[in-house]
Formats: sequence, structure tokens, C-alpha cells
Amino acid sequence: MLKLSKKVEYGLIAIRHIASVNNQISTVKEISEKYSIPSDVLAKVMQKLTKGKLITSHQGAMGGYTLARGADQISVMNVISVIEGSQMGIAQCFSEEPENCSIYLNCTIKNPLGKIQHNLELVFNSMKVSEIV
Repeated sequence: MLKLSKKVEYGLIAIRHIASVNNQISTVKEISEKYSIPSDVLAKVMQKLTKGKLITSHQGAMGGYTLARGADQISVMNVISVIEGSQMGIAQCFSEEPENCSIYLNCTIKNPLGKIQHNLELVFNSMKVSEIV
């Protein structure tokens, strides 16, 4: 079964939360407590989302996070890519170099799986955070 990583799930939850509170400043503590997410893991996810320019970090006593752009401009694929990197694939040959797969040359399902991979990427690219708020 194809599964998103917990970090991607946490990232989507955090971005959805920030969008749902009309982009008011939200803290790691607030989000982690509300959704029962380990705060140390969420903090690392938020760092990646900040570095990936999907959210903005606000420092200070009243600091926290806001969206860096509108929820309708952030795709699910943006979140996945920022957290997982470009190594996302439904099979090893799509998430790594094909030569790392021991059966790549003789594989009879890489082309059909490639179509599935392409369609998943289309769905993840077209679905915006605003649609899950």
C-alpha cells in the first residue's frame, strides 16, 4: 500500500491548521497539542517547511508560523517535495537511480508503474492545501 510518511502527514496537518486559522501565527506547541503530534518531530518538519518557503517563521515571544503564500498556491506535492525531497516514488526505480534496482533491465512492470507514478504526481500537484482546509 502506498503511504505518505508521518512527517508528510504532520506537515500537511500543520499547514492545514495554519490555513484554517486564517493564517494567524501558530506555534509548534499549539499544533502538536491539538493534533497529538510529537513536538520535536513537528519542529523539524516546520524547519523544513520554512526552508522550503512554504511557511514563514516569526521570532520572539509572540512568534510562530504563518503560510508564506496563499493556501490555494501550495500544492500537496509542494509539501511532499519539501519534506521528502525529490526521491519520492512508488517503486525503487522511481525514487532512486534505476541502476540501483537489481531487476531494472528485466522488469516487466516499470512502464505501467511509471504511468501510475505520473498520475499520482498530477493529483498531488493539482490538489491545493485550500482544498483540504
